Order: sequence, then structure tokens, then C-alpha cells
Amino acid sequence: MGESPLVVCVVGSELVAGVGDPRGQGWVGRVAAQTPADPPATFLQLAVPFETSQQMSKRWAGEVERRLVDGLRHRLIFAPGTADLSTGSSMARSRLNLADMLDGAAKRHLTTMVVGPPPGRGLDNDRIAALSRAFRDVTERRGVPYIDTFTPLVAHDQWIADMATGDGHHPGQAGYGLIAWLVLHSGWYGWVGIPDPT
Repeated sequence: MGESPLVVCVVGSELVAGVGDPRGQGWVGRVAAQTPADPPATFLQLAVPFETSQQMSKRWAGEVERRLVDGLRHRLIFAPGTADLSTGSSMARSRLNLADMLDGAAKRHLTTMVVGPPPGRGLDNDRIAALSRAFRDVTERRGVPYIDTFTPLVAHDQWIADMATGDGHHPGQAGYGLIAWLVLHSGWYGWVGIPDPT
């Protein structure tokens, strides 16, 4: 008898839904395609456009809990965007919001990961870098994996070119592929509990 089915809930901004990707896959769809679980894994994209961390902290539990099914293996990804930077939220408040989400997930015995915000175009990347560092610190204090998408991509030629052809807020096909690569090569298979296909 095989393992019980895997369900991955991904809570985040519109990047979780792949906005701007002509293929409609985004990074979540690409990661799902490279996750050869048996039986196949289910990925649930719980995205709200331009959502702040405070808004996410208020809605995630209700959305995730109604998708928890006895007998299944569950994984939870938080993927906060950069809306905090345009709404006047302090860095301390952003940290606290993520901490509350991770602590709430821990109380529910959910295996959790955080995918940080990538660089933007026309945005203050210094502030995004600071937000990413703050989120990393919160996760490290709790032993939760953190995928830093900002540092590897801020000077990446392909990411910059992809962002330049879009609306400045969302990557295209290449950019989402880069985020997916970072997720898949940061201990993904061990985290979801399946053998690395490579």
C-alpha cells in the first residue's frame, strides 16, 4: 500500500496564481509538474492579488482548514508579496504577521515553508531586500525553510529582461521558471517527502 495523497496549499499574492504568465502555470504549476508523487499531488493555489501580510494573516487559517482532509498528507506554503511596502506597513508589523501565521500553522501541526518576494521593476529593491531578510529571520527562528527569491534574481539577466517586457510587477514565462527552479533546488523533495527524481 502506497503513501496517502499529498496536498500542497499555497497561500500568497497574485504571483501564486501565475499572473502575467502566458502559459498560465506560474511557479506553482511548474513546481507541481516536477513533483512526481504517487498518487499524484494536489496543489491548491489560494491567491489574493496585492494582499498585505496582515490581510493574509487574517484569512489563511479559514481557507486552509477547510481544505484539510483526514488521511491526506498536507504541506503549507506561505508566499507573501510586496504589498506591505506600498501600504505603509512597518517592517516590525510585517515580521509579526508572518510570525503569527507560522505559529498558527505550527499549532495545527502543518509542515510549512515560506517563499519570499522576488525583485520588482520600478519598485524600491532595497526595501524588498530588507523585507526578504526580515521574513528569512522570522522563519529561521522557527526552523521553517525559507526560499530567498530576491537575492538570486535581483541581478539575473533573464529575470530583468522578463520583467522589462511585462507590466513591471509580474514576471512572464521565464521569470516564473526561475522562481520554480529556486524552489525545486532548495530541498523541495525532502520537504514534501518524496524521492528526488534526479
